Parts: sequence; structure tokens; C-alpha cells
Amino acid sequence: MGEFGKFFKKKRIELGKTLRQFCQENKLDPGNISKIERGRLAPPGSEEKLKDYARYLGIGTGDAEWEQFKDFAAIDAGKIPEDLRSEKVLVRLPIFFRALRDKKFSDKDLKKLIEKIRKS
Repeated sequence: MGEFGKFFKKKRIELGKTLRQFCQENKLDPGNISKIERGRLAPPGSEEKLKDYARYLGIGTGDAEWEQFKDFAAIDAGKIPEDLRSEKVLVRLPIFFRALRDKKFSDKDLKKLIEKIRKS
């Protein structure tokens, strides 16, 4: 299951809705939403559709959850989130990927690295 689907399902459950209730209330196909939640169907490609889903899930498009929702959608679709596509960031990604592939990072080390990145 992709992170987008996990996040989608978590938010739906927080609303106290079954899959069928959620889909019926928002005029969505339960089969497709089930596939999205299980990572069997890619997240929607359009930002408008993402905004619709966010609204149905109670996610405001101006808050941190919206950014996380968009990032999960991009990553699960095999894309780099749009705001990270600057040349300054993209030229550094190969170094980051090589470091991760070396597998010299423990979970603790990765958490420390993430915190350093967040603070920079």
C-alpha cells in the first residue's frame, strides 16, 4: 500500500466513515477508492481532483496536511513533488540517493538526518 492510500484511509476513518458511506456521500466509486487506499490505483494526476479528495477528507488546502497529501500523491505516482523540482534541489538528489543506497544509516541515523534537513 502506498503512503497516499494509507493517509487517505486514515483520514476517512478519522471521519468515522466506512468506505461505502464516504463514497456515497461524495459520489465516488467505492471500487476505485478502495484501490487507491490499497495502493492498487495511482493517486489522481490533477491537482483539482486532489483538492476535491482533500475537501471530502476535511483537509484544508492551506495547511500542512494538504502539503503532505500532495507529496504522498506525487511520490506514489513516481514523481518528485513540484516544489522540490528546482535545479538547486535536483542536483543534490543523486548524492542523497547514493548515501541511502549505501545502507550505512540506521533508523536512528535517518531520523537525525531528517531533523537536520528540517532545521536547515
